[in-house]
Amino acid sequence: MPDTIETLTAALLDAAIKAGADAADALAVAEASLSIDVRGGRLEQAERAESTEIGLRVLIGRRQACVSASDTRPATLAEMAERAVAMAREAPEDPTVGLAESGQIAREIDIAALELADPAAEPEPGTLEEDARRAEAAARAVRGITQIESAGAGYHRQRLFLAATNGFAGGYERTIRSTSCVAICGEGTGMERDWCHEARVFQADLPGPEEIGRIAGERTIERAAPRRPRTGAYPVLFDERVAASLIGHLLSAINGTAIVRGASWARDLMGQAVLPAGLSLIAEPQRPRISGSRPFDGEGLATARRALVADGVLAGWVLDLGTARKLGLESTANAARGVSSPPSPSAGNVTLTPGTRSRDDLIAEMGTGLLVTSMIGSTINPTTGDYSRGAAGFWVENGQIAWPVNECTIAGSLPDMLRRIVPANDSRDHKSHRVPSLLVEGLTLAGD
Repeated sequence: MPDTIETLTAALLDAAIKAGADAADALAVAEASLSIDVRGGRLEQAERAESTEIGLRVLIGRRQACVSASDTRPATLAEMAERAVAMAREAPEDPTVGLAESGQIAREIDIAALELADPAAEPEPGTLEEDARRAEAAARAVRGITQIESAGAGYHRQRLFLAATNGFAGGYERTIRSTSCVAICGEGTGMERDWCHEARVFQADLPGPEEIGRIAGERTIERAAPRRPRTGAYPVLFDERVAASLIGHLLSAINGTAIVRGASWARDLMGQAVLPAGLSLIAEPQRPRISGSRPFDGEGLATARRALVADGVLAGWVLDLGTARKLGLESTANAARGVSSPPSPSAGNVTLTPGTRSRDDLIAEMGTGLLVTSMIGSTINPTTGDYSRGAAGFWVENGQIAWPVNECTIAGSLPDMLRRIVPANDSRDHKSHRVPSLLVEGLTLAGD
């Protein structure tokens, strides 16, 4: 009988116990991807990749070790187990290492309700090529576009299965279909570029390639002939395209690893305001048809909706079993892991409370300031929250977009910035981090 990812994990667990492990968990991941790129209306690159990766974590007392391989022969599985056990015996002890207790693991998982995998057939290469051509043609048709840097379409299917000696066994499949385009306007040193990329779990939900190409072209033309803004303190509106990065910094600050190490500006803020009153940040790991959804975490615990921030007040950390044990708390089922590494906490889907006003309303309200549509690099101190990032976008005068901006730096204090955010109502439902445009008053801009 041919191996499946289910039988591979079972075989790995058997091999680990035979090699002397006290406990173990095993992960198998099978992936297939197809990507097509075109340039100048012609096929530039077509790539298909398929792989099966396996990983084994063994525990001997409070010592652990991880090994991985892409070879699934029985001899390799036995060798992996023996090597992992030998490594674990030499590893330092960690009193917080261990699998979930039997009563903690997920049971009666309704994977179908999450709609993580599109039942439609994998697209033919010719279909992806045609989508890429159509996106490129739509972008090139925008007046003022001088060239298309890239246009592509892709499809990815992943199957994973996790099993452990504590009795947990579960797996699921997920798919992603995408189309993208990058357009350029101008010549020589006056060239500007922008892009549009869309991805969906279900192919039927993906916007048409003409729309994606048109948006890429129009965004690029809007950036033509940029200037540097005035230096000073101004309101900054983070467009929906980049606003999730601010919330991402908050998620990093409340990650259990950072809290355990004491390397987070939020380490002493539990129960205190981190966002304005009225705003909540909700973890929603089981939203249907969302790429970040999952029925269980990397340690086999059932995921569930919960508040990370409730009415502006920090309500919870992002924890796996190890960091939870170090803090004397319970895991929040946020463990993530790959085949070659042990679990670590990672936030999945989150939703920030939207506002009642549109992005245009906030632009009108800000008067004079900066609308940011792209970020360049970052210098963020995770311990103090000092924030400095390069940015590009549009200067706003008298509540209206005046001209495009590049080569400026935004600086401020993340804790203060987050407590002053004003959300718009333009968050997009297909995003894993569902965050609208965010207005922040009084940031420092370094320009001319």
